[in-house]
Amino acid sequence: MKPMGYKRAIHSQAEDLEMKDFMDYLDSLKNYEKSGVPKGAGTDSDDGFDLGRMRRLMERLGNPQSKFKAVHIAGTKGKGSTAAFLSNILRAEGYSVGSYTSPHIQTIRERISLGRSGEPVSAKAINCLFHRIKQNLDQAIKQENGCISHFEVFTAMAFLLFAEVNVDIAVIEAGLGGARDATNVICSNGLAASVITTVGEEHLAALGGSLETIAVAKSGIIKQGRPLVLGGPFFPHIECILRDKAASMGSPVVSASDAGNRSTIRSVSMLNGRPYQSCDVVINVERDLKLNLWVYLSTQFCELPDVKLRMLGSHQLQNAATGTCVALCLRNLGWKISDGSIRAGLEHTYLLGRSQFLTSKEAEALGLNGAMILLDGAHTKESAKALMNTIKMAFPEARLALVVAMASDKDHVGFAREFLSGRNVETVFLTEANIAGGVTRRTSAAILRDCWVQVSKELGISSLHDGMTEYKELFKDQVSCSSSNLAHRTILATEASLMLSLKNVNQILRSRVGNKMGIIVVTGSLHIVSAVLNSQVG
Repeated sequence: MKPMGYKRAIHSQAEDLEMKDFMDYLDSLKNYEKSGVPKGAGTDSDDGFDLGRMRRLMERLGNPQSKFKAVHIAGTKGKGSTAAFLSNILRAEGYSVGSYTSPHIQTIRERISLGRSGEPVSAKAINCLFHRIKQNLDQAIKQENGCISHFEVFTAMAFLLFAEVNVDIAVIEAGLGGARDATNVICSNGLAASVITTVGEEHLAALGGSLETIAVAKSGIIKQGRPLVLGGPFFPHIECILRDKAASMGSPVVSASDAGNRSTIRSVSMLNGRPYQSCDVVINVERDLKLNLWVYLSTQFCELPDVKLRMLGSHQLQNAATGTCVALCLRNLGWKISDGSIRAGLEHTYLLGRSQFLTSKEAEALGLNGAMILLDGAHTKESAKALMNTIKMAFPEARLALVVAMASDKDHVGFAREFLSGRNVETVFLTEANIAGGVTRRTSAAILRDCWVQVSKELGISSLHDGMTEYKELFKDQVSCSSSNLAHRTILATEASLMLSLKNVNQILRSRVGNKMGIIVVTGSLHIVSAVLNSQVG
């Protein structure tokens, strides 16, 4: 049985054709995922997105966000995985759950799931809703002088669907920041809890230019009197910003990084051709919770030995612990959630593009028979470090061949440094992938190569790159890359074709490692992961 949340939607492209009118409509709207977010857009300032516009749209649609309870999750990294863990915990208990996340891998329908299955919303449901509210959307767009965005419309539709199917609870991931995000129309009466997973240096310009301004933006999801769950760990001054905001709102705080939480990874093993990590999840948090003007001493305790997480890495264990803390917080608020459901939810959670190892059949479908292929949407220096740590933990002796494509607004140098510092990279092929279906934010392979060359020089790594005459002579004559004078040099190359990049790194890795373990790692964005998966199922 495929684990809950495993959405290899082989038929998704065919089903999406049924939504052509809707997709054309969305494509006519401003899409900041495709074009990039303006400076200061996520800050609670004059430069920020107009949340009033979203509120007016919701009012026109009957304020569906007021008709269900919600957990609202923000954070630089980990919010999607935490949302998945929590959603699956709630489904395991038998609740009907609405889930709203972004971005998607293969179909935009992945962003919305309804009920107990965790499957993407159907094209039929999207179509029916769109045609029913299109007139309202047209009127709203006219009223706002065409300023309503792609994300705002899809968020509104998600909230409408949650209200119409009467979900027991919705788990909602913020898109950018928090304070001015379109999802932040949820009021305190409808909010069960807020969650902030991490605060890191991503979307710096859009969120004010510093870690402190990013923390302030994300703290905008904290609501009066409603609990706040912190993931972390955070820098002390950043955690102070979040806790001070919670204190000003009378919101009790629970932290997944408290000393009482002793979650650990015991081992990594294989199951049905995929690795999993065996973990002990131990949560023990005591907090004064101020609810309805009464103060209760709440002991939130959960001890789950030998939890088999399919989501690999210490960062995913932290996300699992954060999801568990939210579940315990909900339990304290009166929601029935057993330890057994927490275990089942954690163990069944699996997301495409997060430390995802392809099966042998999937590798064969790419023409890479026998290759071990890891897909991960890491795109920041922090997530690159987490990915490298995960690989070292699970496969400490493995040699790596990387295929990388990135968006233009990322820290390319910092990303490269995390990988090359590991000293076990044989070759890197820099390629290109469209971002959200467009080329505006795509980074050229040549620019990426220059960044990796720069870092290799800084780290004293001997490299051979395709700007060198030696490299051109080597491949012109098809000399073996494992020859003694090249074996110690990291090969850096550009290749516009993703499939040729995969083929080339596979050949180089095979020639160099022989019978030893080698892993092809495809990373840099979820968009290159999507491109690989769509090639594999196509």
